[in-house]
Amino acid sequence: MKALYSGARIFDGMGATLENHAVLIENERIQRIGPEKEFSDFDGNKIDIRGRTLLPGLIDCHVHLVYCAEADPGTKVTKLHPGQIVMRALTNAQKSLSGGTTSLRDLGGRDFLEFAVRDACNSGEQLGPTIRAAGKIICMTGGHGNQHGRIADGLNEVLKAVREQIHAGSDVIKLMATGGVMTSGVDPEDAHYTENELRVGVEEGHRFHRTCASHAQGSAGILNAVRAGMDSIEHGIFMTEECVELMLSQGTYLVPTLSALLNIINNADQGIPDYIVEKSLRIKERHRESVLMFHRAGGKIAMGTDAGTPFNLHGDNQKELKYMVELGIPEKDALISANSNAADLLGMPDRGRIMEGAYADILIVDGNPLEDISMVSDPVNHHMVLKNGTPVSKNLNP
Repeated sequence: MKALYSGARIFDGMGATLENHAVLIENERIQRIGPEKEFSDFDGNKIDIRGRTLLPGLIDCHVHLVYCAEADPGTKVTKLHPGQIVMRALTNAQKSLSGGTTSLRDLGGRDFLEFAVRDACNSGEQLGPTIRAAGKIICMTGGHGNQHGRIADGLNEVLKAVREQIHAGSDVIKLMATGGVMTSGVDPEDAHYTENELRVGVEEGHRFHRTCASHAQGSAGILNAVRAGMDSIEHGIFMTEECVELMLSQGTYLVPTLSALLNIINNADQGIPDYIVEKSLRIKERHRESVLMFHRAGGKIAMGTDAGTPFNLHGDNQKELKYMVELGIPEKDALISANSNAADLLGMPDRGRIMEGAYADILIVDGNPLEDISMVSDPVNHHMVLKNGTPVSKNLNP
């Protein structure tokens, strides 16, 4: 079935804008893009979206589908049965889709239960975003995420842990290079895995065609991860000029996850454990400085939210763009981070772009988000979400 979306401003997700154009969709993909007058003889299903902007659906490169943004999400999920965890992961994925996030990357679940949701959404059995999933995070003894991750110490154990993830069906390997905010008794600035341990993990992941992501907050751990060949640095809180220069030379992506810290700080009195709040307050300004430093140097940023962490709701993924713009990142660059940059990081060349032959993952919004990011970051301004060319009901998750 064909559908023509006509008269819109088109932002292609790579930086270019077209005015008064139309997009023809057939069989889940974009068949043709051209000036509106080119389709004057079209007699099929025609949707007039004049005065609006058509852009790629958003891509969130860092979520945790099994967590529901409770004040203490890790404790909550331990009290649930496996079936309950699967159902909440599906609900969270569908909430993200309803909010305009048409693809996402899960960077740490529970016992591979989220894989069932990934497979159901990717196959079309369930309506949901396209999902890439890491499975279990890999961390050292006592390291960040040790309560639920795959603990591995030394080169041989890290190698084995990576192979276990690949055998289980992971799309991406996640290794913990530093301490973090959400684990008691660890310092975000401390390096955990050595450069050699990380390199063994990355090389094995790459050998089997998996991308590799690293939770890396302190500068020493960031350097270890980038030197090891990591594809993306998650958070990147204590960046230095050395970190930035090395990431630029390696082509390493930064996934900032501004939403994670801001939602903790903005809800500090809502039952979040004290150690989480204290660490978040300590690192807030340094995080902002690091992200801006990387952007101003021309680094590649891919949008990620860490959705599922305290008060960081699935379905609110698009708010990350607002936080980026408030930080000083131009609207166009923020959108690119959630479109083509994110697609490239996730290995999705036919998503995150409005181009002929790409999947029709589309967000249609009021106004012009290149001038006012709230047209995307506030769902009240969303007109329509398309997943593989099919309109998604805003009431998917009432």
